[in-house]
Amino acid sequence: MSAKLAKKDSEFFEILGIIRAGRAKAYEAVNVALIDTYWTVGAHLSRKVEEGGWGKGVVKELADWLLTQDPDLKGFSSSNLWRMKQFYEVYRDESKLAPLVRLLPWTHNLLILGQSKRPEEREFYLRLAVQAKWSTRELNRQIRNATFERTVLSDKKLASVMRVLPRDATGIFKDSYLLDFLDLPERHSESDLQSGLLRNLRQFLMELGDGFAFVGEKVRVQVGNQDFELDLLFYHRDLQCLVAFELKAVRFEPEHLGKLSFYLEALDRDRKRPHENPSIGVLLCRTKDDEVVEYAMSRHLSPALVAQYETQMIPKAVLQQKLREWSLILEAPDGPEGEQI
Repeated sequence: MSAKLAKKDSEFFEILGIIRAGRAKAYEAVNVALIDTYWTVGAHLSRKVEEGGWGKGVVKELADWLLTQDPDLKGFSSSNLWRMKQFYEVYRDESKLAPLVRLLPWTHNLLILGQSKRPEEREFYLRLAVQAKWSTRELNRQIRNATFERTVLSDKKLASVMRVLPRDATGIFKDSYLLDFLDLPERHSESDLQSGLLRNLRQFLMELGDGFAFVGEKVRVQVGNQDFELDLLFYHRDLQCLVAFELKAVRFEPEHLGKLSFYLEALDRDRKRPHENPSIGVLLCRTKDDEVVEYAMSRHLSPALVAQYETQMIPKAVLQQKLREWSLILEAPDGPEGEQI
């Protein structure tokens, strides 16, 4: 290709970029205007219902009347009008969240509104959906797979050394990772697990969450005259650090942490760049006993955590109960973060 043609292509791509950016801004402006409209309609309905004059019958009449006035008007059925009222009432006192709902399409807002019952859960999905630019399908998958419960469980169990990193790691790691896309047999090896993750790397990255970038597999670590292999290595853009994954197709044992700490030390000495933060390790095990993990991590000095992987989705109710139980443990005076007597 001649220099002249290359320059023309470059200029054409520049114009295409301008068009796409303008289209994105226009879509965003239309979406904000639409959400603002739904918010205002919801506020009006809420006030009318609170005053005692309007009920389901009047709202049904309103929906039918709107259709007669403008047959092309879409999205204002009686059920959707009630959703607008609920939408307004849920977020009207949430000053932090009100701006976020305007950055997401109505379908995203309905998913979060309908399937998230707690304010902190709604905030979790709102922020991640905006940050990661999830599609409706991906948002639905994240909610269905109980990403909130699995992430909050991990946050509550993070080792103390993880809590003093230069950058907050809250909300990034999970207590368990759902690997149902691997279709692993009940009996499988670490080699089966690793090769399956590499074949399905895109899905694994989606399960890890926004910010993770793949660096390599079977990463060679040389110390002295010996060579070692780290299973999987990632980089996290927000934490600005390497994240090492050690895979164990068995139950967690305390001695597993020793090898992971060794890898983290080698990464920090030989691979970490001056501007980067200390490397973090994730020990991904087939199963784990939370009490054994808590004991093993209580005096562990490396920034690491222990998670387990699931080959089938855990019912959300089970995870919610597990989260309640762990919250009670943390609140107890002799819990993992309480005063030891």
